[in-house]
Amino acid sequence: MLFDTHAHLNAIQYENDLQEVIERAKKESVERIVIVGFDRPTIKKAIELIDTYEFMYAAIGWHPVDAIDMKEEDLEWIKDLSSHPKVVAIGEMGLDYHWDKSPKDIQKEVFRKQIALAKEVNLPIVIHNRDATADVVEILQEEGASEVGGIMHCFTGSLEVAKQCMEMNFYISFGGPVTFKNAKKPKEVASEIPLDRLLIETDCPYLTPHPFRGKRNEPSYVKYVAEQIAELRGMTFEEVAAKTSDNAKKLFAIS
Repeated sequence: MLFDTHAHLNAIQYENDLQEVIERAKKESVERIVIVGFDRPTIKKAIELIDTYEFMYAAIGWHPVDAIDMKEEDLEWIKDLSSHPKVVAIGEMGLDYHWDKSPKDIQKEVFRKQIALAKEVNLPIVIHNRDATADVVEILQEEGASEVGGIMHCFTGSLEVAKQCMEMNFYISFGGPVTFKNAKKPKEVASEIPLDRLLIETDCPYLTPHPFRGKRNEPSYVKYVAEQIAELRGMTFEEVAAKTSDNAKKLFAIS
């Protein structure tokens, strides 16, 4: 059974065929999915989905690209919603220096506030990092994020950075990029890190794995991530599926 730890089925890309997407996921033995909400509309939709589908859970937070839009009442709203029994993490949160919509100082402030919130409600955090590794690691260390731990979502960094994150109680999650031919670093890290720190995800509708790269991603494609990691580690697909599912259940406190 597979566990897609990061999916955006709350995105408009699934408006017309969500049920078919879900059926394909079930057919490929996707047992559980975490729906990630990162602003008001996507958080609302994530809550709707987890109230509708038994096998879905939610992570709710504020995306760094939109940090400039977050108000204090948004943080309070996320805090209130975090008591929902199927909200299993806070995020995605972090830093994104690729886009310049939100100034870096505002991104950092919103990131720190969300880590504090996660510690207050005792939930793990989901980290988005794009072109900001040194600052992300520094803030996680300074804010004592190891207290709650969490996920380095769609990890593409070095083995050295992965080790720093694992020391802070984080799991390393791989998505479609680990299947790309030129993805040297993700392949190396996926091969080397301890098995009990490994997770898989799609980040759908984005980052579609080979052989569907360039098309819309969906949870059923998480099997290609598991297959690639199994090949890299000299394991069976079933072993990787079982272990990454167990890891996710442990992190999210799902029995």
